[in-house]
Amino acid sequence: MLIKTHRDGFMDRIPSEITPRAVYRDRRDLMRLMAGGVAGAALASWAGRQAQAQMPGKHAAIAAARSALPGAVAADKVTDFKDASSYNNYYEFGTDKADPAKNAHTLKTTPWTVEIEGLVKKPAKYTLDDLVKLSAQEERIYRLRCVEGWSMVIPWVGYSLGKLVEKVEPQSSAKYVEFISLADPKTMPFVGSRVLDWPYAEGLRIDEAMNPLTLLAFGMYGEVLPNQNGAPVRLVVPWKYGFKSAKSLVKIRFTDKEPRTAWSKAAASEYGFYSNVNPDVDHPRWSQATERRIGEDGLFSRKRKTLIFNGYEPQVGQLYAGMDLKKNF
Repeated sequence: MLIKTHRDGFMDRIPSEITPRAVYRDRRDLMRLMAGGVAGAALASWAGRQAQAQMPGKHAAIAAARSALPGAVAADKVTDFKDASSYNNYYEFGTDKADPAKNAHTLKTTPWTVEIEGLVKKPAKYTLDDLVKLSAQEERIYRLRCVEGWSMVIPWVGYSLGKLVEKVEPQSSAKYVEFISLADPKTMPFVGSRVLDWPYAEGLRIDEAMNPLTLLAFGMYGEVLPNQNGAPVRLVVPWKYGFKSAKSLVKIRFTDKEPRTAWSKAAASEYGFYSNVNPDVDHPRWSQATERRIGEDGLFSRKRKTLIFNGYEPQVGQLYAGMDLKKNF
């Protein structure tokens, strides 16, 4: 199954956006429930499988799936679910990569609401069920890179954030979108630590938020999001470094000023507002010219050359036309 493409060719059929058959089958069942007007039942069915979704090895068949598209390369095979759900950055649950999988079981994801506020004509507070009902679900496989030279290929389940943006009708003065994550010290043991300013905040320009690649995600590998991966709803911005994709969203704010993000507050010289994947802009403490794919990190495995915009230049390059990407990093 191929992801739907836009008629103008903006979303071209690239190997990283091919849906494995196993994912499609699982998603097809949910879509049938959605079509029947019982999104709540679909979510309940998902939630009932959440614990199983976090069991190692459950998605081995999906991880082993290869695209049938001619020209697809092994470089774009799906990361094993076990790796994608056990090697995470989620500082609310600890700073070690293994901490979120160990500690995030305390996160309470029901009930859940996301508040839309700021420079919009239709501010609102959406339940998770409301958000799911906004659009038919899609499945996409994105390369998602983080900041320390490692990457994953994850099949996310969700829809383009632009669907929600259109519904709330931004005012003409809205230039940016700010994303606020849950910060609950009762269920998130590292909230209150000095490592970051809480709650976790991220931001995009409004044209970035409207790009079809920007995803509001509710699941991965055909299941609800595991807690450690940002349950129950998160942002996915695949051409930027992983920390831009804020997890466990509770508020989306439209503003006329560039938001101050959690990492820019912590270290502005290291983490710029745009944070586009760029092999020509090194982090002050390490090179970003190459990356290593999780699951291919053996002693003698070769690093990959980092691709500008994580390989999505045809889809997003025009957003930054005329900008100095070394200055606006």
